[in-house]
Amino acid sequence: MDIKYTWQIEDIYKNEKEWEKDFEKVKSMLDFSAFAGTLGEKQGFLACMKKSEEVSRILEKLSVYAMMLHDSDTRNSAYDSLYSRVSSLGASLGANTAFITPELTALDNSVLEGYIADPDFSAYDYSLKCLLKKKAHVLSKEEEKLLALSSEALGSFRDIFTKIDNADLPLGTITHKGEKIELTHGTYGFYMQHPDRALRKKVFKKYYSAYKDLLNTISATYYGSVKKDVFYAKACKYDSALDKALSLEDVDKKVYANLIKTANDALPLLHDYIAQKKKALKLKQMHMYDMYVPTVEGADLKLDYEKAYDLVIQGLKPLGEEYKNLLITARDNRWIDVFESKGKRSGAYSVCVYDTHPYVLLNYTKTTHDVFTIAHEMGHSIHSYYSNKNQPYDKADYKIFVAEVASTVNEVLLIKHLLANATDNKLKKYLLSYLLEMIRTTLFRQTQFAEFEEFSHSSVEQDKPLTKDSACAKYLSLNQKYYGKAIVHDEEIATEWARIPHFYRAFYVYKYATGIISALAIADRILTEGEVAVKDYFNFLSSGNSDSPVELLKIAGVDLTEEKPFISAFKVFGDALEQFKQL
Repeated sequence: MDIKYTWQIEDIYKNEKEWEKDFEKVKSMLDFSAFAGTLGEKQGFLACMKKSEEVSRILEKLSVYAMMLHDSDTRNSAYDSLYSRVSSLGASLGANTAFITPELTALDNSVLEGYIADPDFSAYDYSLKCLLKKKAHVLSKEEEKLLALSSEALGSFRDIFTKIDNADLPLGTITHKGEKIELTHGTYGFYMQHPDRALRKKVFKKYYSAYKDLLNTISATYYGSVKKDVFYAKACKYDSALDKALSLEDVDKKVYANLIKTANDALPLLHDYIAQKKKALKLKQMHMYDMYVPTVEGADLKLDYEKAYDLVIQGLKPLGEEYKNLLITARDNRWIDVFESKGKRSGAYSVCVYDTHPYVLLNYTKTTHDVFTIAHEMGHSIHSYYSNKNQPYDKADYKIFVAEVASTVNEVLLIKHLLANATDNKLKKYLLSYLLEMIRTTLFRQTQFAEFEEFSHSSVEQDKPLTKDSACAKYLSLNQKYYGKAIVHDEEIATEWARIPHFYRAFYVYKYATGIISALAIADRILTEGEVAVKDYFNFLSSGNSDSPVELLKIAGVDLTEEKPFISAFKVFGDALEQFKQL
């Protein structure tokens, strides 16, 4: 593979020898015992925070470097070793600094409020405000240390699933019209959009049969992950795992409630869309393996990577020259690992390194979806770039709640650009279909996932075992509720939950939905109000973790504690559906 399509990982460390040097440095700095009992004094606390930041910044570099090597080839045991060693190092740091939070929360509120008001603590003021809020959930020093030590033992479920999903899953091959086709995660997405329906059906059944063959193992892994979430919630005196997830991100409970309510209210729109898609595809029966096929043949953006990237640059033109130049820098300076390869982690992501620059993993194929994935992941990266540039380390890493906003703004701007420049009805119909699919998969589908997560965690919280049968039955019932009667709910779809890696980061998926709701509102402001809205948006991108994520979104003009932006998002879906019908 041409090196220009791979990561410039040397921007973090030139080689593993440099990595080992920093690894040893962190090991030598793990002792924080000298700070115990000094946090009630200004100089003691400041010294502790500065050392913690120094160690954390090096550990971040170690972690990202090891993760990137691991993800470039999950079969490589040497990379596994680096990844495992740095995970252990992080756990040790967590254990050795576990006294900090309980010691701070034991201080009088007046002391903490004094720190917050002191300019010398400006880099830590929001963290301290959050600490005041979570006081009731902080345990004793000894208990916090035990929880920190348990993190390594109880944090392996996601890694286990990653191994199953990327290294051990028996996807194999299928034979179609005399040709053998190797099935991978990347080719599965490609073939689900293939015009040959018999091929789609074969791929669908083969793909899900692989998960079914390992369903006992995957079920046990996910059950363990959910029990871990529930254990930590109970140990820290939260009402539920969901309550803990929302509290730790400083997100108002109204936001989650607004999402579930408005999504369920809007399900008739989704049912109508499925019926219209079935009609457009001229199917007597529509199956789940028909869900991703384009309703307009021959209009998919089958672009080489270079042309796809150039299209993304054009689509994001409303964000200005500075944003454009960053996109070019990312491409030319190898921030991106582009193509699928043997053993490479599936999917796509962006990862941030405060002291270098962000990186993006892709598995690019010539599909419209993957063109939008470029825009999506670069949204993450440039969000991280601006946060790192404008915020101190403690405030730079924005909360996951807003992590999907910038990425989805990019997708919305790109689809709006394509629609505005479409010259014929066939292309417009295709693009409207793509917009409808974007909202279906990012808003409706992720809310469906969120309901499944709520079920799985509440089951364990009510001492009900989470089995493969109960999980599959619930997921199938949700699929039926969301997609209605216009589609056949194939038995394989009951196991779809078993292939979703995000379920190993509890209550992550709903943020995709709130992300697109926010993005639709922000993109509309940018396109209608221009420079004023762009300035507000860049202020949001630069705000990092300097306040509650719900408050930060208000900078860009979005208030998720109200139902208005949710209802507006579903209206965009309804309006696009009406245009689709007319065409």
